[in-house]
Amino acid sequence: MKYTKEQRLDIGRRIYDGEISRYEAAEEYSINEQTARNYMRMYRDANQLPPKQGRRSICAPSFKKAPAELDELKAMTKEELIQELIKAKITEARLKKATR
Repeated sequence: MKYTKEQRLDIGRRIYDGEISRYEAAEEYSINEQTARNYMRMYRDANQLPPKQGRRSICAPSFKKAPAELDELKAMTKEELIQELIKAKITEARLKKATR
């Protein structure tokens, strides 16, 4: 199904604004996911908007500081708690491997 430029820009706006994901747009409008992505880019370029920020990936944990105490854990954000959990699991795996 072909869409007019205005329709493409509207689909792109919905994706850019986060109303729907590009996968949802692909299903809803019977288009390929990459086409939906291109519509979002077309909308962004037409309106001179900055690129959308993707999800931040979790970077490799740093083991420079000691494990957090309970009070420190309560004050952490979700991302910081995830980092602490990753550190603990890596440390546990290393200890298990060392005892073999």
